Amino acid sequence: MSALRAETVLDVEHWTENLFSFKTTRSPSFRFDSGQFVMIGLEIDGKPLLRAYSMAGSAYDDTLSFFSIKVANGPLTSKLQNIKVGDPILVGAKPTGTLVLDNVKPGRNLYLLSTGTGLAPFLSIIRDPRAYERFAKVVLVHGCRFASELTYGRQHVEEINDDPLVGEMAANQLIYYPAVTREPFTHRGRITQLINSGRLTSDICVPPLDSAFDRAMLCGSPAMIGDLRTLLTARGFNEGASHTPGEFVIEKAFVEK
Repeated sequence: MSALRAETVLDVEHWTENLFSFKTTRSPSFRFDSGQFVMIGLEIDGKPLLRAYSMAGSAYDDTLSFFSIKVANGPLTSKLQNIKVGDPILVGAKPTGTLVLDNVKPGRNLYLLSTGTGLAPFLSIIRDPRAYERFAKVVLVHGCRFASELTYGRQHVEEINDDPLVGEMAANQLIYYPAVTREPFTHRGRITQLINSGRLTSDICVPPLDSAFDRAMLCGSPAMIGDLRTLLTARGFNEGASHTPGEFVIEKAFVEK
């Protein structure tokens, strides 16, 4: 367990019957790039039970933030969803991941395309000043089944204008685009449908997606990643990876077994 640190739960919020978030203490030596993930978990029967979680807070925060689903029979989440303030939690010492700004080429607009808890790494990126320095617009797209599942992300977006580091830049450059699939909503439909129909770019008054100018980062369910990967590739976008920036990038650790 030398690669793990014991942190303390500072806050827990339950957003729906299936979603919750929590904050923990952060070791002064723990450093991460916006968009990365780390192994976290609990000690069960004397052994660490771990899963990869993206940091959902700023790389400059004094605490660590995470956003999670609840899985009734999940080996970890069935227990993690019951954590309380003051409980110990294990956090890995080495964050990693491909969803970082250095893995996409410079461009005009940066699209952060997410579904469900795939939103987490992008909540870190929208609090990174480098995102606004490198792109004219940062478009955060969050797709969910029901509007209630958008609450956590919406709260973060509403609070960002008060961020002393990026608030002014976000006010001018961040575009938030929530979408729902299973009930009436302002933006209704899957992300692929909203892109293919041209509605997404039309709604936010920007030119259609163009691989010569636009960049994208994807995080969500394997099906969503697969569909968007196909869509972007067909439009001439090349996938990037560590040390090889491209027009779009995904977090392979979450979708490839």
